[in-house]
Amino acid sequence: MAGILLIVLPTVMYGGVSLLYLLYNDPQYMQNPLRQNLFRAGHAHAGVLLILSLIALRYVDEATLSDRWKSIVRNFIPSAAILMPAGFFFSVLNPTATEPNSFIYLTYVGAIVLATGVLVLGIGLVRKRQ
Repeated sequence: MAGILLIVLPTVMYGGVSLLYLLYNDPQYMQNPLRQNLFRAGHAHAGVLLILSLIALRYVDEATLSDRWKSIVRNFIPSAAILMPAGFFFSVLNPTATEPNSFIYLTYVGAIVLATGVLVLGIGLVRKRQ
């Protein structure tokens, strides 16, 4: 999983370059604050959650968890790094959007998946100390 995440990292970097391009070369992008904010949030969440995923993967094997729960942690945290940014980006693909479409609900699903993954990992690490 860590290898896959490291291979995916350049796509987040490409997203940053794409946002810079839009800022300087697309007047329509600059006229839509909602789209700017959600694209910026999507990019930020992608980067932060990708790094969090890599860090969390280092701790999974140290946690006192069953193999099933370890698998959940290994999959849920990186899944959130896909779901949340996807919700931000896909909810305002239309350059003239004035409100997010129903794809915004992916961000909530991602938040639940992330919370589950980090909570389970945290409990597993606390249990190890006992």
